[in-house]
Amino acid sequence: MTNNIIIGCGDVGTRLALQLRQHGATVQGVVRSAAGLARLAAAGIAGIQHDLFTDTAPAPSFITTGTQLFHFAPPPESGVIDLHTRNLLQLFTRTGQPQRIVYISTTGVYGDCQGAWIDETHPVQPQADRSRRRWDAEQRLQQWRETTGGEVVILRVAGIYDPQRLPLARLQQGIPLVRAEEAPYTNRIHVDDLVTVCRAAMERGVNGAVYNVCDGHPSTMTDYFLAVADAAGLPHPPLLPLSEAMEQLSAGMRSYMAESRRLSNRKLREELGVAFRYPDLATGLREISVG
Repeated sequence: MTNNIIIGCGDVGTRLALQLRQHGATVQGVVRSAAGLARLAAAGIAGIQHDLFTDTAPAPSFITTGTQLFHFAPPPESGVIDLHTRNLLQLFTRTGQPQRIVYISTTGVYGDCQGAWIDETHPVQPQADRSRRRWDAEQRLQQWRETTGGEVVILRVAGIYDPQRLPLARLQQGIPLVRAEEAPYTNRIHVDDLVTVCRAAMERGVNGAVYNVCDGHPSTMTDYFLAVADAAGLPHPPLLPLSEAMEQLSAGMRSYMAESRRLSNRKLREELGVAFRYPDLATGLREISVG
């Protein structure tokens, strides 16, 4: 039986590991800290501690030869290069080459598309450094595939939501939003559907392929916040013109406001045959408790 290794086994990785175990698969989660190791142990998941932040870390106590490897480790917090992915690929010279890698990237690699509908053929033009780091990782992984003959599937994931990822604190504070007609389009995926996609990508994803991971029902960022407010029974925050609202936003939020795109998930549905449990935001908010 092929072993599954999850690099960066956080919330998504833990959910995936539990599902894989339920289906009889063997799985190991790799985390950076002792706290992460304890968290995996509490969930009954075999854990290994290894730090990808440095290429001088001691040799890890796991073997990746012929494994199915999920690469969920986030890139560094600054710069335009993902040293963590580069260190991981270098690590394979000591631990062996995996059979297949499924990597979680970001739809941010497309940059600003001015609200247009796009698919995986759209040119990559990342604007934010966080997206440039993901694009660097994608390129390195594809180079690894071409050099070693290993397999890679890239998942460009939209905004992930679940009960712990909703903007409730912001809504409770009544921080103003941009008027819907001026707000950028955003795309989402429920965390449970993301886990389903990860499993499908490992099982059926085309080698070298890229898939947009989203529910296919984008809305403006403002409409998203207002839908969450309604589901949580919270009042709507003030709506301001874009020029006025931008003065009150953090630098991080301003960078998100600078990009607008609507993503097609047709390739994902047709090639991976995934049926979403939460096919749109309304379904997701109806079936989770946010009150």
